[in-house]
Amino acid sequence: MNEILQIKNLMKSFKIKNKTVNALNDISFDINKGECLGIVGESGSGKSTLARCLMGLYKDAKGQIIYQNKNILEFNKKEYVNYWVNVQMIFQDPYSSLNQRKTCFQIISEGLKNLEKVNDKKELEKRVLKTMEICGLSKFFRDRYPYEFSGGQRQRISIARAIAVNPKIIIADEPTSALDVSIQAQIINLLSDLKTQYGLTLVFISHDLALVKHIADQVLVMQMGSLKEKNTVDEIFENPKDDYTKKLLSSLPKEDPNE
Repeated sequence: MNEILQIKNLMKSFKIKNKTVNALNDISFDINKGECLGIVGESGSGKSTLARCLMGLYKDAKGQIIYQNKNILEFNKKEYVNYWVNVQMIFQDPYSSLNQRKTCFQIISEGLKNLEKVNDKKELEKRVLKTMEICGLSKFFRDRYPYEFSGGQRQRISIARAIAVNPKIIIADEPTSALDVSIQAQIINLLSDLKTQYGLTLVFISHDLALVKHIADQVLVMQMGSLKEKNTVDEIFENPKDDYTKKLLSSLPKEDPNE
């Protein structure tokens, strides 16, 4: 069995103006260890809601998210702390997701101090600086604040914060959508390198099909809270089964066979 996460009959609804809106409709799928699962769909498809469910941020979600033979939706506080050491998230906006009053060093050290309880100053400094180096951040950035960095550098700080605790799974929710196109490729390559180097399992959520095609091993297609199709990246892009998947792919520019 190669599954690192198993999602069974997952449902999540929200109350909006006295109405119940189903954001996730009875979704079931597996995430394989060491692979990148790309999750695609238009705005409102439920991608970000799914990401937050996988992080255990919606305690009222229904169904099962199985990690190490346990349903995370039934975890207590201590179990969630242990879970978050193994599962980390990179958010969409690299500015609002970072505490503007904390330095680069303080931000990256958060998980080490709060989740791993690393209190030795020398050990903390060693691990933070090593993580910064891995993510392409100079050690001279350690005492700078988020507003002093570019968008790409801020997202590197977010990635460094996520991998500092040596997680097994990274959930990246639209991690490049707020960045210039020239910077997007750098962040994608960094995530891909980290996945290969450390054997990470990556959940990559995006509306950009070209990025997903570049980084994913498997692709899951969502529409209005429902799972429409899940298959290998080659099958999804070359032989899609669902009409909605075909519609999404029709928006991609056609490749010139003469190039």
